[in-house]
Parts: sequence; C-alpha cells; structure tokens
Amino acid sequence: QEQLVESGGGLVQAGGSLRLACSTSRRAFGNYAMGWFRQAPGKERQFVAVITWHSGDSNYADSVKGRFTISRDKAKNTVYLQMNSLKPEDTAVYYCAADTHYSGNYEYTGEYDYWGQGTQVTVSS
Repeated sequence: QEQLVESGGGLVQAGGSLRLACSTSRRAFGNYAMGWFRQAPGKERQFVAVITWHSGDSNYADSVKGRFTISRDKAKNTVYLQMNSLKPEDTAVYYCAADTHYSGNYEYTGEYDYWGQGTQVTVSS
C-alpha cells in the first residue's frame, strides 16, 4: 500500500503563487508516474498535470499551461506543483495521485492506483 501526503495549499490572491508538494511512502520503480488533479465544488475531478518519474516527461491541462509547473525530487520521493498567476477559477481541492503502471492515459482518474487526501487551494479575486 502506498501513501501519498499533500501539503502547501492555502488562500492566495489572484495573480499570486503557491507550491504544492506530495510525498510518497515508497521508492518509485518501473513505469511510474505521478499526477495532480483538482476538484471544485459540484464538479468532477479533473486532470491538471502529470510527470513520469524516471524521464521527467510532463503534460498539462490546457487551462494551466504556462502557469503551472510539475517537477519531482527523486531523492525525497516528492512531486511538486508550482502554481503561478493563480486565478479564482483555480480554486479547488488539489489531489496528487500515483500511477504504478503508467500507460499514457494520464487524464483519466482510473489510470491512477493511489490518491492523497487532498489540499484546499482558494484564490480570491
């Protein structure tokens, strides 16, 4: 069983920045990837970004391209989401997720095996 723990959420004004972190309880091996999703009240959970653990290849939702950056620190078993130029529509609970057999279907929640508990991000206008 893998445990994911998120941190770094909070309240920020529009145009501001936050950095989320997600640490995993085990060392990644094989075709492993970690992603970030978000869920606003009354809406479905949606893909934000993903990074493959060994090569560091990343993909982003169109809504965050150019503003968010996903990265990983292998030594710390941690993935980060740097969020800049935040907008009120970025307000949501942000979840990290681990895919232990990554096949490229990164936008789908069913692709991921483990999920963190979520961290609230609120952007005020």
